[in-house]
Amino acid sequence: MSTKSLGELRPGEKGRIIRVGGGKGVNRRLRDMGLVKGSEIEVERVAPLGDPIEVRIKGYHLALRREEAAGIQVEAG
Repeated sequence: MSTKSLGELRPGEKGRIIRVGGGKGVNRRLRDMGLVKGSEIEVERVAPLGDPIEVRIKGYHLALRREEAAGIQVEAG
C-alpha cells in the first residue's frame, strides 16, 4: 500500500487514515468529525473545480476543502 494525501485520491478510491495534520483548530475540528487514525475513508466525488471534496467516513458524507484534505495522510488501497 502507498501513502498519499487524501486530496490525491480519485473518486471511488479508499484509504485508511494514518495521520491528520493541520493547525490546532483545524486538526481538532476534523477529529471531532470522525477523521481519526485508523478510520477507513472513501472519496465519493470532487467538485468540477476541485474544491470541495466529498468523502464517506463512518457511514456519513463530509465535504472537505482541498487544503484540509491535503493535510490528511492515508494508506491508499
